[in-house]
Amino acid sequence: MNSAELDIPDVRLRPVAAADFWLVELQADDPEAGGAFNWAGYRDIAATRRRFEENRLIGPDSGCLIVQAGGAVAGSVLWNRQSYGVRTWSCWNIGIALLAPYRGRGIGAVAQRLLTEYLFDTTPVERVEAYTDVENVAEQRALEKAGFTREGLIRSAQFREGRWRSLYLYSLIRDELKASPRT
Repeated sequence: MNSAELDIPDVRLRPVAAADFWLVELQADDPEAGGAFNWAGYRDIAATRRRFEENRLIGPDSGCLIVQAGGAVAGSVLWNRQSYGVRTWSCWNIGIALLAPYRGRGIGAVAQRLLTEYLFDTTPVERVEAYTDVENVAEQRALEKAGFTREGLIRSAQFREGRWRSLYLYSLIRDELKASPRT
């Protein structure tokens, strides 16, 4: 997906640097920093800092990259290994958290497409998936723009704001990515 064609700032992904840790801390401490659908309580920032010192938040089973839009830090994308059945079969589950000024501008669709391309280019997985709250229409649109297909409903799977929430599950298969050129 070409961000210039969507009339949004140039979108790029890059590893987290020490100078970016303000964003990691903000997203751990501020319910608004990642958006209403990403807040599930405060996180242990000391553990995240230790992980950053060990591997810059990129490991064999998970990772985090900075989303830049027009040269500015706009948020972060992350991925975690998801296994089904035998542990040797896995895929990636991805997520995104954008700062408020960058939401609703198409940046999330571009960033998630770039992350998916990166994961397919650097790992042998066949599938990348994402889930989102059934009320998060903006993220549903972003995933669909990025080439993902809605697979189904995951009932009462996420506890947020004092109650259980249902999620939609999306996926993009390696051959589907190859067949859908960047638009």
